[in-house]
Amino acid sequence: MHSGNQLLLLVGGAELFPALVEAMDTARRVVHLETYIFEFAGSALGVAQALERAAQRGVLVRLVIDGVGTPRVPDEWKKRFAQAGVRLRVYAPLGRLGLLIPSRWRRLHRKLCVVDGTVGFCGGINIIDDQDDVALGRLVAPRLDFSLRVAGPVVADMVETMEQLWWRLQAVRKARQREFRAAWEALRETLPVGDFSRLLARLEAGSDRDTGANHRKPDGESSPPASLSDGPLGVDNARAALLLRDNVSHRHDIERAYLKAIGESRHDVMIANAYFVPGRKLRRALLMAAQRGVRVRLLLHGKYEHFMQYRAARPVYQTLLGGGIEIHEYATSALHAKVAVIDQRWATVGSTNLDPLSLLLAREANVMTTDRRFSALLHRWLADVVEREGQQLDAQVLGQRPWHQRLLDRLAFGVMRATLFLTGHRY
Repeated sequence: MHSGNQLLLLVGGAELFPALVEAMDTARRVVHLETYIFEFAGSALGVAQALERAAQRGVLVRLVIDGVGTPRVPDEWKKRFAQAGVRLRVYAPLGRLGLLIPSRWRRLHRKLCVVDGTVGFCGGINIIDDQDDVALGRLVAPRLDFSLRVAGPVVADMVETMEQLWWRLQAVRKARQREFRAAWEALRETLPVGDFSRLLARLEAGSDRDTGANHRKPDGESSPPASLSDGPLGVDNARAALLLRDNVSHRHDIERAYLKAIGESRHDVMIANAYFVPGRKLRRALLMAAQRGVRVRLLLHGKYEHFMQYRAARPVYQTLLGGGIEIHEYATSALHAKVAVIDQRWATVGSTNLDPLSLLLAREANVMTTDRRFSALLHRWLADVVEREGQQLDAQVLGQRPWHQRLLDRLAFGVMRATLFLTGHRY
């Protein structure tokens, strides 16, 4: 946990994309962006254009997209990125057999961006217009989602994790091209960065080992100080940490942080999550909190997108409702948020759904803070959404639905658990 961070909550692409563009347009050394979905349409085009402009100025621009979330980049933008000098990598392309191979279920789901090592972004917002949805089509209202703009020590941790993934992708790429020496050199770069100042020094010296290009800053220029606007949902000097989930050294970090915070809760648990199928440990922690007299409120996605996520969640809802937990479905539009506030003393914003895909398989990233000011602001925001735009579920009504619907729910839950068993996981 680091002190001295500045945190600004950004609601939807309407707030995130202009902040990204502003940071990218002032970049002098490096822009590094990772995202699950990059849709080259609508308001998301502004981000693509900002990446292009930065590369044209000589800034080192790296873009990593997921092979499932973004299966295809339009030919026009492939050409534009190549001409500008944007370095584009695809995480785990599916190939001919696609998702039939269980190892390919491990996706890059995190949404991270760092500019010049001084400002970072972390959250759940993909690079897609707020009213465009891959599954639901054009939405009647913007989806509900969040991201954080961060300045301070946490940004160094973002740089380190993004650098490691980039060079691993480089190693795989070179190995496939039978350039084994280059692959080994790239693999060496995945070792822990350690001293962040050495990393920045390398970037400033123009060490771009994937192209050999020189990106030296003009003489006499210095980086502007990182700062955040005095918006109503921003705080300075906050204690915060970057939490990761991967398949190597951070398999359960995010889940454990949730379990610890919920286990220590005394008054109020507020969770907004898009795909909510918690495992046994999380379910037990939530139920035990409710038994202690903690008010537990869940704001969840209420629209049907995918059979498995929608149906498998219903048996879990029945159990939680029976234990005194409030479940509110977001009724206005799609909900894609992955945030939580506990006792207005602990909060997290990130890419992690509380479901098996996020907690067991995907690469995820959340920022966690124990800043009471930020926690209170986010809590007030979520409570207002629950009050105005949530539809509270009733346990009796849910249990009295037609038998065939309840059968489909149980079938989906069983298939989900059996599928996870094939990957070596119990949930």
